[in-house]
Amino acid sequence: MKEYDEIIRQKGLPQVGQLVRSKKYGTLWRVLEKKEIWRNIDPDPQTGEPRMVPAIYLLYWKVQEGVTPGVGRLMGYEYTLYDNTFHLNWEIVE
Repeated sequence: MKEYDEIIRQKGLPQVGQLVRSKKYGTLWRVLEKKEIWRNIDPDPQTGEPRMVPAIYLLYWKVQEGVTPGVGRLMGYEYTLYDNTFHLNWEIVE
């Protein structure tokens, strides 16, 4: 879908297999999985109806010497057009 491509393009998200570095801790993580999902947001203020927006879910694996990819520490985050969290927390290494 166009919406998901737009999220990837505008937010500069990495592709599966790329390495990223945590800006806070300096640790390396590899992107293992990318999924197109729908994320719940606050209900419509006028009607109270639930709302959802397209998002990209990235699953990260902490890179450690001697550890098989996918074994060990994993964490995932959702990114939408309405947040800045990727650029605040990560930088693409390769």
